[in-house]
Amino acid sequence: MSAWAIDVKGLTKKYDDKIVVDHIDLQIESGRIYGFLGPNGSGKTTTIRMLCGLLTPDAGQGTCLGLDLIHQADEIKRQVGYMTQKFGWYEDLSIRENLDFVARLFELPNRSAAVDAALQSLGLTQRSHQLAGALSGGWKQRLALAACLIHQPRLLLLDEPTAGVDPKARREFWDQIHQLASDGITVLVSTHYMDEAQRCHELIYIAYGKILTRGSESAIIAASDLKVCAIQGQVSAEAVQQLKQSPGILSVAAFGSAVHMAAQDETWLDQAAAKVLAPAGLQATRVDANLEDVFINLIAKAQQ
Repeated sequence: MSAWAIDVKGLTKKYDDKIVVDHIDLQIESGRIYGFLGPNGSGKTTTIRMLCGLLTPDAGQGTCLGLDLIHQADEIKRQVGYMTQKFGWYEDLSIRENLDFVARLFELPNRSAAVDAALQSLGLTQRSHQLAGALSGGWKQRLALAACLIHQPRLLLLDEPTAGVDPKARREFWDQIHQLASDGITVLVSTHYMDEAQRCHELIYIAYGKILTRGSESAIIAASDLKVCAIQGQVSAEAVQQLKQSPGILSVAAFGSAVHMAAQDETWLDQAAAKVLAPAGLQATRVDANLEDVFINLIAKAQQ
């Protein structure tokens, strides 16, 4: 069996004259968690839907779980669990009824046992007769994940699964994802949360339909060679605009009570600080770049 759960080249999708996914090459190793990051409209969801056989690429080729992406899409669907961004199960059915419906779709030979196992694995047994529409966001998330897993897929494709879920439920969800990966399941999960990105084995950052960078968190930060300083205190909107327009400054963004300013050369940071910050009585302190600094900078470059 190939070491690659996903191995595609030149993957492309367009609608009319708009290219949504632009000749993406992607290799994903089996049994690992990959974070799929990027701004809204970057092509993440379209890529995920092509990988699981729901959309046919306009160009490109490759395999998913060793199956041809174009000619064996129906077989791929049976071995992949896809969790959509929006809760998509029947709110007027109970948890058990929803899972039984999914088991029917996959034609599982022993539906009752499969449903019981899915309920047990996600801690849903005590709520099995509760209507899906009455569940909180965290419990709906558990139901959606149980539906993804009921047919024992080898690959999970999760599209912003924790959007709108409270921090406790998010942490429990990620504990479950790591347990699944330790059992040999490959996971590709899109997210906007940097703390979630840090829990992935590898990250893939996409914008405007193209992969801008990929690798581990530390490797991506190191490769950026980004120099960052943090400005504490009241930074006026006018000062922020002046910093953004200063020579060599790549990005200026608010981080809580601080403002981060990034450049490729510390000289540019010093010059901007001396010209804009010093007259206002503000100081800039050197800090290590983080993922958000790097991704903000990548988007700024991609827009040029």
